[in-house]
Amino acid sequence: MFYDFNVMNNIREIIAEGARAAMSETQFIAYEIKRWKNSPLRKLMLDAERYYAGDHDILMAERQVIGEDGMLKTVENLPNNHVIDNQYKKMVKQKTNYLLGKPITYRSDNDAYADAVTKLLGRQFMRTIKNMGRDSINDGIAWLYPYYNEAGELEFKRFKGYEMIPEWQDIEHTKFDFVIRLYQVIEYEGANPKITEKVEVYKMDGVYNYTVNSAGDIVPDQEPFHPYIEVDDTAYQWDRIPLIPFKYNDDELPLIKGLKSLQDGINKILSTFENNMEEDARNTILVLVNYDGQNLGEFRRNLAQFGAVKIKTTDGVAGDVRTLQIQVNAENYKAILEVFKKAIIENAMGYDAKDDRLGSNANQMNIQSMYNDIDLDANEMETEYQAGFEQLMWFINCHLANTGQGDFFNEQIDVIFNRDMMMNEADIINNARNSLEILSRETVVANHPWVTDPTAELEKIEQEKQDNIEQYGLAFGGRQDEESEEDEEDEE
Repeated sequence: MFYDFNVMNNIREIIAEGARAAMSETQFIAYEIKRWKNSPLRKLMLDAERYYAGDHDILMAERQVIGEDGMLKTVENLPNNHVIDNQYKKMVKQKTNYLLGKPITYRSDNDAYADAVTKLLGRQFMRTIKNMGRDSINDGIAWLYPYYNEAGELEFKRFKGYEMIPEWQDIEHTKFDFVIRLYQVIEYEGANPKITEKVEVYKMDGVYNYTVNSAGDIVPDQEPFHPYIEVDDTAYQWDRIPLIPFKYNDDELPLIKGLKSLQDGINKILSTFENNMEEDARNTILVLVNYDGQNLGEFRRNLAQFGAVKIKTTDGVAGDVRTLQIQVNAENYKAILEVFKKAIIENAMGYDAKDDRLGSNANQMNIQSMYNDIDLDANEMETEYQAGFEQLMWFINCHLANTGQGDFFNEQIDVIFNRDMMMNEADIINNARNSLEILSRETVVANHPWVTDPTAELEKIEQEKQDNIEQYGLAFGGRQDEESEEDEEDEE
């Protein structure tokens, strides 16, 4: 069955709206959880997480042959290899590192604001946002939760897309009334572990906690509520629900949707090839004449165990064993495999690191051409992430104001994603040198491939100029002093 996920989501939202009007809030939450657990979109997200981890459908494949009735039946006496070439994971990592592999730069006309944000969103946050990039690609959407730890420090936690059930206010999915989080924990009954489903409902005033019982209903926990912020037993809340969606694309669709069948095809081709290579007895069809016995299983066992076959002469006809050879053409498998791998790169909008354009003529134009597809896809992802960062900056501005670091609500900050593109440094350096007459030094320095911090680099350049002027002044002044002394000596 094929699903148009946008249409399906709209239908579900309409149904959910009607259900919400006819139920209590607790009943509606339980209804939404059941609906979400059985939805095709959540299954797609779980498939993506499973395939990224290497748990592919080929691992459950059975070896089948045509039975006596003409129907397929499972057999146990034939090779049944499960080979995985995880090209899907490669594409996810490629796209994640392309956009988020390098540190993000924060620029503002207010240097104090840029410094405060850069310090707050340091290396630990960079690791978090990079992992969220992977989650976004796998699930179509990932969620960031800003919160204060026990020490009163602002931290960030990421939530998987398949855990979150947002109740959107608009069809563009930009605002929500509240968000349900469904996740699993391991609890113990004595020494026996069991999986329990927990529910958190994020509202304006705080988080409400529930547990899913055996009937599928939700019951409040012993601690049914906790505020977002608590200081000296006093509860505080944000003016917004502190959950920020970071989407892979506007449709919130996982990458796996267009790649699963191709990845399955790659696995099946490799597994079938290994099966055929191992089936040495199937590569050769044995023709038996006057075999001393009728049980073919016994014949194969004797052949494998003793390497000999006992035959006899019947009615003057001599016994014999002849063979019909079947060749496994590896080139056929190789050709199909190359088609699948090329298709998965194109459908993922990735790039081939072994592209012929990286050969003897690897100029910057060819490199950019190779990166064209992944660059287009990264543009869409960056658009969604810029919207997420805009929401994140509101919480950061609140934190900076509440901690006395400054009121920056009216300040503008640019979030710059430094894409990890292969480059021909010689071409870029020559272009930068040739642009000095028409561009500012700041622009040229910022685009130089060896520069990671343009501001710091410009400061170094100015410092070197100042040092050279001072050294020149000392040298020139010292020579003047020497000439004055010589003149005085001549006068004497």
